[in-house]
Amino acid sequence: MTSQEIRQKFLDYFKSKEHLIVPSAPIVLKDDPTLMFSNSGMTQFKDFFLGYKTPTAPRIADTQKCLRVSGKHNDLDDVGRDTYHHTMFEMLGNWSFGDYFKKEAIAFAWELLTEVYGIPKENLYVTIFEGDASENLQRDQDAYDFWKSHISEDRIINGNKKDNFWEMGESGPCGPCSEIHIDLRTAEEKAAVPGISLVNQDHPQVVEVWNLVFMEFNRKADKSLEKLPAQHVDTGMGFERLCMALQGKSSNYDTDVFTPLISKVEELSGKKYTGILEDEKDIAIRVVVDHIRAVSFAIADGQLPSNGGAGYVIRRILRRGISYSYRFLGMKEPFLYKLVAVLQEQMGPFFPEIEKQGKLVSEVIKSEEDSFLKTIENGLIRVDKLIQQTIADNLKVLPS
Repeated sequence: MTSQEIRQKFLDYFKSKEHLIVPSAPIVLKDDPTLMFSNSGMTQFKDFFLGYKTPTAPRIADTQKCLRVSGKHNDLDDVGRDTYHHTMFEMLGNWSFGDYFKKEAIAFAWELLTEVYGIPKENLYVTIFEGDASENLQRDQDAYDFWKSHISEDRIINGNKKDNFWEMGESGPCGPCSEIHIDLRTAEEKAAVPGISLVNQDHPQVVEVWNLVFMEFNRKADKSLEKLPAQHVDTGMGFERLCMALQGKSSNYDTDVFTPLISKVEELSGKKYTGILEDEKDIAIRVVVDHIRAVSFAIADGQLPSNGGAGYVIRRILRRGISYSYRFLGMKEPFLYKLVAVLQEQMGPFFPEIEKQGKLVSEVIKSEEDSFLKTIENGLIRVDKLIQQTIADNLKVLPS
């Protein structure tokens, strides 16, 4: 399946389960003082969970653009150096607002993964919340019992508060969660080391693919927990990781989510991508194709690069991409803006904002590239002058 087909199958499945399919919210938040960016699929629905607003439907599904480069969830430093972290990523999600709860959410997830997508059951593991005495939170026995009807008990793992109690930020809706992990290793590797021992151990081929969050609480400003007015379901499945699993790849960057962008970078830079994790050239290419997505969608959603707030974060991401391409790809002229057209072709049908705002996005990125490349060149000239002056000064004091 292509990435477009994988995305569409998700939406079609939940439409068949009476979910309303809604568009992605903007990646940049303008009316939430607790967050700069949408860092999860549930961000646009926070008021529904808190009971402040009434949802348009009791069941909703979508694919949400997310950005994790600031605050509690920050993946920026990992991007480019591994196979699965990103600044911007898509979060496929389904929600229930006071309608179905754990039993149905678990059944939907299992059916979609194993029957619709055809992922072998023996490649999957699940985790449940083990409880936390410090906050008087009990083990999620309900989730355990529901999972037992789908997967063998030796594949259900207790998880701690860090991994299995999901919180959007320092305050807000939260609750225990159940993660689904997939083992993508070879048969020989699986025989040598049991997959269960690698869950949540940062193994690049044993990764979390879907998180089912059971929203029961609100984290207040004083850090205490209070019960929400109703019980809700908030799930998030990493689209890029799902594509890696379904397309039989060992890296998100080897899927067709990224290969068209990588091909364009190869064409423009004359450098060949080999997928080596430690190769600085390959790291730079991964950084570029990741960062151009984040920056492009942020600009399309109305956030221009600037020197403060969310604009500074976007400028920082863009300059990180420019810096890597300058140092390791030898790109001394603007070129990132030329990747926007590839994004439009890839993602325009699902995210019309990138199609509509493509010209503006390209112009803003090119302007930023021009400015930062001049800064780099001027800085190098100044450093060279300082080095030459230091050498000259040292020569003057040497004995004749």
